[in-house]
Amino acid sequence: MPRKLTEAQIEQYHRDGFLFPFDAFTPEQARHYRTRMESFEAAHGAFAKGHNFKPHLLFTWVDEIVHHPAVLDAVEDLIGPDIRLFHLTVWPKNAHDPAYVGWHQDATYFGLEPARHVTAWVALTDASIEAGCMEVIAGSHKLGQLHHAERVQEQHNLLSRGQTITAPFDKSRTAFMPVKAGQFSLHHTHLVHNSRPNLSNDRRIGLGISYIPTEVRCVSPTRLAGRLVRGTDRHGHFDDEPRPTVDFGDAERAYHAEAVKRFRQSNSEQTARYQTAV
Repeated sequence: MPRKLTEAQIEQYHRDGFLFPFDAFTPEQARHYRTRMESFEAAHGAFAKGHNFKPHLLFTWVDEIVHHPAVLDAVEDLIGPDIRLFHLTVWPKNAHDPAYVGWHQDATYFGLEPARHVTAWVALTDASIEAGCMEVIAGSHKLGQLHHAERVQEQHNLLSRGQTITAPFDKSRTAFMPVKAGQFSLHHTHLVHNSRPNLSNDRRIGLGISYIPTEVRCVSPTRLAGRLVRGTDRHGHFDDEPRPTVDFGDAERAYHAEAVKRFRQSNSEQTARYQTAV
């Protein structure tokens, strides 16, 4: 029996490539997490400047979110009981900021095989259509991996390499995925999606949490680490990540720096592999 999703929702996910919205925690708890994040920003600068990658290694409150039972129960219904956290990115868009996320697929430079990665997008603030919530193309995950090109000159694209789909795909019928603070959505690693600029009067903050079943491996030469968040790992494709014991501690920062370095190295390796293959 599924833990959180219905059989109809699981069927819908496999058909459309996404599901939303689901409740994770209360709006009050979401405001608490936002306050923790913005208190850090007040002392250390914008979160997007070096801390939006893998912050679960730095902050106990992010570690708490990635282990949230409501999120993991839904993920388990889609990929099974043995789950690793592969990656996490925080996506903050300030009010009336031109920042956007171009049309892309999460899988492009991850190098994960097989493609069973699911992203839980957890909202710390309301992510309305006006605020630039995710926009998706239903069923596009069935297209498999599409060709992307890097457009680093597009300064407002929040994707790290500006990767944007160049292969033709139908954008005539899209769906928006608005979620409220404390809610989350789920989408497949091959789902074609983007998000537009935030035209609202408040920040839009979400955590894109990449979960994989433990049998999935990364084909990069650089060995990566991942957080085992539920179940057991009988495969050993990733090193284990330590959980933070204090926020932004010395040990946490040292491990985070090394983990991000390794992830970026793997990303570069996959970029070269991908461009050679196409």
